[in-house]
Amino acid sequence: VQLQASGGGLVQAGGSLRLSCAASGRYVTGWFRQGPVTERQFVAAISGSGSSTEYSDSVKGRFTISRDSAKNTVYLQMNSLQTEDTGVYYCAASFRTSGLGRGSSWYSYWGQGTLVTVSS
Repeated sequence: VQLQASGGGLVQAGGSLRLSCAASGRYVTGWFRQGPVTERQFVAAISGSGSSTEYSDSVKGRFTISRDSAKNTVYLQMNSLQTEDTGVYYCAASFRTSGLGRGSSWYSYWGQGTLVTVSS
């Protein structure tokens, strides 16, 4: 399984970014982030079919995870960005066929990460 995350950058608070995670197949996919002083934390996840999604409370209503199955790509649309959203964002994949995990250990494959910096 190969995962390639992209789309990070520098944005002002209140702005938007869209991250992409290109995969070698269609898997349950999660986004995690690790801030400068925080541990890696769950952001969002989507099922292989795209019919189910999960979000952390801190991003619910601001971020949207979606999937383009034809391109084997998962997107994370991030709106109303806050300085607390700064960090390295990782996409991860799992072969599990039921449920959407929020823990890092639920996922077996990880991309290289893309840096998101939100300035005040």
